[in-house]
Amino acid sequence: MSSEETVKKISKEMERRGRRAYKIAKESAMKEKFEYEPLHEAINYFMEGWRNFQHPTLLAIACEAVGGNPENTASIGAALVLLTGAADIHDDIIDKSKTKGSKTTLFGKFGEDISLLAGDALLFEGLTILNRACKKLPKEQGELVQELVKQGFFELGAAEAKEASLKSNWNLTPEEYLDIIRRKAAVAEFTARIGAVVGGATPNEIEDWGKIGRILGMLMNMRDEFVDVFEAEELRNRRDYECLPLPMLYAMCNPKAKKRIIRLLKKKELTDEDAMEIADIILKTKEVQKLRTEMQSLIEEENNLLERYKQSKGINILSALLRLALDGL
Repeated sequence: MSSEETVKKISKEMERRGRRAYKIAKESAMKEKFEYEPLHEAINYFMEGWRNFQHPTLLAIACEAVGGNPENTASIGAALVLLTGAADIHDDIIDKSKTKGSKTTLFGKFGEDISLLAGDALLFEGLTILNRACKKLPKEQGELVQELVKQGFFELGAAEAKEASLKSNWNLTPEEYLDIIRRKAAVAEFTARIGAVVGGATPNEIEDWGKIGRILGMLMNMRDEFVDVFEAEELRNRRDYECLPLPMLYAMCNPKAKKRIIRLLKKKELTDEDAMEIADIILKTKEVQKLRTEMQSLIEEENNLLERYKQSKGINILSALLRLALDGL
């Protein structure tokens, strides 16, 4: 099976598992009425495109793997769809990201003010759904779920704040930025932990799923860092408003590669050809080979953890994601 076919298969299965949670989130957000119509339009625009099935799916898989009923995670999954959506909107405002792939972001279409307020609306809606869902759980479980969400988003927020302070710092060390990426994976960690908690897991199983979520989140974020190197528009935005992609930071530890990369980065307009040349320089460095090796070690660690839960069908999705982490890189 080709990589493209594998991605389609994984996406289809994630949508199947996360559809109910996504539907609850979308309907909840879009039914709210605001006196100012453009705000309502902005939320509808975002929710039509924010097809976040991955967090509800991870939540359900973790619950099922420890012997729980994945259907019990739908409301919490819906809350996470809205909360991660709010964080994504705010992140785009900070990074001044007007497009992602071929789609215009909320910030790009409606501007900073409306986007900020739309993000706030999704945040409050998500917290409301989460609170209701937690009240239906045993008291201790509900309190733990809320605490995990709070601490996870606090860690994400701290990572985002640190990243914002390092914008346009071309001397940023790869180790420092890798730590930011690790902290950003807090959302995947607490999602997996919550799934295990709702499934009635033992303390050891909850720890397992925390590690599984953290590593998976890191690997997916690291793959996205590689992908950004190949896209000229994304690379321009990262050069001008964000931190440089992780593989580039590794490559720039090589003095010869750094000189060539900086020459291209200083061009007023980065073309697709420039992006491909930069990617070629980066991928050939020993430093980036080292990064690939580190990613492979994470994949092996994750596979060892998943082996403990191989009887669960959902594990196949996570295993497939791991196989894609380094594919084509």
